[in-house]
Amino acid sequence: MRDPILIVGCARSGTSMTAGMINICGAFGGEMFGPHPNNQKGMFENKDLRTNVVKPYLEKIGADSRGQKPLPNNRQVFEVSQVEAKEWRKKVQDSMIRQGYSDGEWFYKCPKSAMIWYLWHCAFPEAKWVLVRRAHEDIINSCLKTRFLTAYQNKAGWQGWIDAHERRFMEMRMAGINLREFWPSRMIEGDYEYAQELVESLGLKWNGPMVRAFIDPTMFKD
Repeated sequence: MRDPILIVGCARSGTSMTAGMINICGAFGGEMFGPHPNNQKGMFENKDLRTNVVKPYLEKIGADSRGQKPLPNNRQVFEVSQVEAKEWRKKVQDSMIRQGYSDGEWFYKCPKSAMIWYLWHCAFPEAKWVLVRRAHEDIINSCLKTRFLTAYQNKAGWQGWIDAHERRFMEMRMAGINLREFWPSRMIEGDYEYAQELVESLGLKWNGPMVRAFIDPTMFKD
């Protein structure tokens, strides 16, 4: 079984949109959460992995399973990841096989995975990572409008939350993992060649007509 494509980034950065594009272009995602008031085209996050693998782990280490507050203790994640990597890999692979995976590229989208990236890296050292990016001010404004994001009530609180993510992103870059950064705003503005480059770099086949039909620029305003 191949190592996955892992889609991460701050919540409200466009990770669902990016995952939807990657799914359209041929990557297997399993059974995923569908449309949501804040993700009207679908969340594209695997139900079983989120519910039975990622959230229980976050709760076990004393972190918020929603990825808001408190965030995982970075030192703790680093100390235990190599020990837990084999079991993590088996849980994830077994889940995807149960859901119908047989061959080819597969993905898991989860903003929270950036906060435990070292565990994922130890379990899947050949994974292809997609780090979804968005301007901080736009993320903050979206967080303040989104009902399920309740940890902070002001811009300063959400900026601190973003800063914690940025520290993890820097760690990922410095570790030299197979990381691609992607700004959905460029695709929203019509630069589909930029999106095509990402898709093909992941070993997938670009499906321009379906991607264009999927992308709704109005949905990226919040």
